[in-house]
Amino acid sequence: MFASGEAAWAAANKRFSDYPEAPELFVMACLALHWGLEKPLAAVIEAAAALGETGIKGISGAIARTSREKLRPFVATWVDSRETILKCIGLAALWHHRADARSSLGVLVTNGQTEVRMRALRLAGGLRRRDLLPMVIERLAADQPQERLAGSFAACLLGASRTALPVLDDLLASASVPQGEVIDIRLLASDQTSAKAWLQKCLDKSSLRQPALAAIGLLGDRSIVPWLIERMREPQSAYAAGLAWRDLFEVDFNDTNVFTVDPALLGKQFAKIEDSPLPIAERASAWWDHGRGPGKHVAFRSMRRQRLAAIHASFANPDLPLADWRRTQRFPAWM
Repeated sequence: MFASGEAAWAAANKRFSDYPEAPELFVMACLALHWGLEKPLAAVIEAAAALGETGIKGISGAIARTSREKLRPFVATWVDSRETILKCIGLAALWHHRADARSSLGVLVTNGQTEVRMRALRLAGGLRRRDLLPMVIERLAADQPQERLAGSFAACLLGASRTALPVLDDLLASASVPQGEVIDIRLLASDQTSAKAWLQKCLDKSSLRQPALAAIGLLGDRSIVPWLIERMREPQSAYAAGLAWRDLFEVDFNDTNVFTVDPALLGKQFAKIEDSPLPIAERASAWWDHGRGPGKHVAFRSMRRQRLAAIHASFANPDLPLADWRRTQRFPAWM
């Protein structure tokens, strides 16, 4: 390792010792993978194991930014390992780089650990492994809600969305997995007309109103802008309305004054809201009304928009490879 590399590694280690969290682990993993150093990488993986799922996400983000050539010495060992965390990291590498584990993938889909099965299911869907569809369908009845969600996502990618949609509805009703994630998949797997009708039913239910509101921008219907601005004036709905607003426009709102990280700026009733940033209804209205704001900006697609667009395209056409939405922007994309 060059002297500058040693200094970078020492700084990253010091930072992680002070803040043992996923972003710091991500930096350490990037450095270890870049130099291909086994011992530092083993130390990173050990630290990830202590953090659990967030630790795996940190390494996964580093893997997404690492070339196949630098990963090649490690991936087979990870996938074949008996250790759950190493299998998960190996599957993360295969997912990010769209590489097939061939006959091993079927074994991984039936692995004894839920975390491994979930990642293997998603990979089977992303690689269009229709030979594994019966196994995927079987996992729709799994005991763990997160595994049923992973199986539903894979089933939609493999052209079996009709089978998956009822499972997604059950998961949403039980609130056993993140509601926003379920709603996103459910909308992307449905045609426009049925998606609107389904989302309206969610908006009519108090338990689903906020996650449904947050996802409404996916429908791309800008006629809702005045209604959405009114939701921004409601403390309980402002954050969700802001998320929907960002999905509705291909604009980098960090370059505008529409959002604020200071809830108190919106009035006393907003002061205790912890979610951030929050939209400012008056500024959103002015941005929209003065020459229709979107036309004044260079088109910008967030990583979220790119990811959802890729998934939607693949849901609509099971023969279309699942695009790597990370290519156009050099940001970590955690699984």
